[in-house]
Amino acid sequence: MQARPLLITISLLLSALWGGFLGYRHLSGGISFLDSLEASLTDLRSKVIGVREPPPITSIVAIDDQTAADNGYPLNRATLARVVAAVTSLKPKVVALDLLLVDPGPEEGDATLAAALQQTSGVIAAAGVFPKETQAVGSDANDPLASIPTAGKMLLPLRRFSDVAAIGVVNVATDESGTPRFIPLISRGGERVDASFPLRVASLALGINPAFSPGSLALGDRHLPTDNGQRLPITFYGPRGTIPTFSATEALAGTLPAKAIEDRIVVIGSTVTGGGDVFPTPFDPVLPGVEVMATAATHLIAGDSIIRDRNVRLLDSLVALALPLLLISLLAWRRSAIGYAIIASVALAWAALNIAAFAHGYWFSAALPIAAALPPVLLFGAAEIWIDRRRAAHFAAQSDLLQRIEAPGLSEWLARDPNFLAKPVRQNAAVVFVDLSGFTGLSEAIGATNVRDVLSDFFEIIDEAARSHGGAVTSFMGDGAMLLFGLPRPADDDATRAAACAVCLCERMRPWLAGHPTAGARKIGFKVGVHGGPVVASRLGSGDRQQITVTGDTVNVASRLMEVAAEQGFELALSAALMKKAGPDSAPLHSGQLEGPARARIRGRNKGIDVWLWRGHPL
Repeated sequence: MQARPLLITISLLLSALWGGFLGYRHLSGGISFLDSLEASLTDLRSKVIGVREPPPITSIVAIDDQTAADNGYPLNRATLARVVAAVTSLKPKVVALDLLLVDPGPEEGDATLAAALQQTSGVIAAAGVFPKETQAVGSDANDPLASIPTAGKMLLPLRRFSDVAAIGVVNVATDESGTPRFIPLISRGGERVDASFPLRVASLALGINPAFSPGSLALGDRHLPTDNGQRLPITFYGPRGTIPTFSATEALAGTLPAKAIEDRIVVIGSTVTGGGDVFPTPFDPVLPGVEVMATAATHLIAGDSIIRDRNVRLLDSLVALALPLLLISLLAWRRSAIGYAIIASVALAWAALNIAAFAHGYWFSAALPIAAALPPVLLFGAAEIWIDRRRAAHFAAQSDLLQRIEAPGLSEWLARDPNFLAKPVRQNAAVVFVDLSGFTGLSEAIGATNVRDVLSDFFEIIDEAARSHGGAVTSFMGDGAMLLFGLPRPADDDATRAAACAVCLCERMRPWLAGHPTAGARKIGFKVGVHGGPVVASRLGSGDRQQITVTGDTVNVASRLMEVAAEQGFELALSAALMKKAGPDSAPLHSGQLEGPARARIRGRNKGIDVWLWRGHPL
């Protein structure tokens, strides 16, 4: 397979495995390393949606700073009993004390509070103490209690209070920042199984016992999806005070508004500054714990809690599997502005759908698709960049090779115009032929390996001479070569440069042959012919294998001039036509012996031509 198709295939496979792995772990809630990112994105979505007005179900009577200043803190049981009695007199549905009454107080005060609780439908708080921050849970899908962690110790209210009021556990599940995200609806401690504080409140308010099934809670005809571990996902209506809150001093003074209490759930709890029972939320860095409990109870009764159950997690997992595959496919399909725009549109569409779903009560993970898609896409992009760089290096090497074979101007012209010479072109040019004399016998004597070494040096000399004079080596022919001056376009100095190149070849070939250990001993010589005139330039071949070539009488004459030079005992023969354009006073020609013009017979032609003969000074 080619590199890029293989990369795409491997990337799609690995992204599917990565997304599938994360999705599988997400179904069981086992990817805690994403919790921090998910918490931040959840807070962001909450802020985008904004503050909501809670349904008129719950009110809070707060033991606030004013209450503490007037009555001391913590409130004694007798004063607390007066608050409960004042609230009860306004006929609430449930009075819930978000206070831990685990230690006995003065007998009179405890008795008074127990008597006050007996006069209403009441709930009092308990709490579980867990030995670890994270508890392992069971996996029995048919047992709704299998995933409930067990507390090492339960902080239960005094028996005299629990005899007259229901018990509800006030534990919450927070993220790393301390923000409450879930309310465990059931808690276990030893042989006990207790409902949460909000669930006990909602159950009493509705007069219905809760019924659990895996992933679901039923309160009569209300069916509420639950997350792993029978937890209720919780969102917040707004900052502190969003749920109607009144001071306990108003209850003690008898000034509570009846409409805010009658037929409502009333949660009594502490909001004293420095009391410690506060939580950070998207809307408020110090939301009182009593408002967290009141919010959860409202969710249960109104049925407006956000849904994050197994079905939602399953869709999350499918997105984690599909999104990286889609993005990698788009990257592989169109690496252009249009392709990147489509990818950005997909990402924005997913974000918009995620926020819209959150606004409509569905908590789809935002962190999971990012974690599933970002690493594979970045790795795929990095791998493509690496392949592109390797391809660029390959093309650079090929370009360098082309530069070594073709003149720089010609290769650059081909790069700019791929159709150059797709059709034959007739134009003027200067042609140089060079050939080794006696090389056939040398080849038979020295063997193939030594022949290759000799030819390699020979071709290097030709290539350097052509490049330095702006010519193009159009072909190497065994022990000879043809050089062309006049492509891609003819120039006024083509003849001058061709003559200079021919002299340069002679000056380079002579010492090289003389000093070569093999060629020098066998008296190998060379000959050069130069002519100028009209030629036909074209490409020969098809498909990926083409070469530039020139044909015509000018080419034939230049080739025959090598014979003229050899017959006359000179190194170089130049046609008078070329010398007329180059000028006999051309500086390179004065470095040796120049004779002419003289009439010379050209093999294959009826008429001879005038030529100039040149040879360099012997070493």
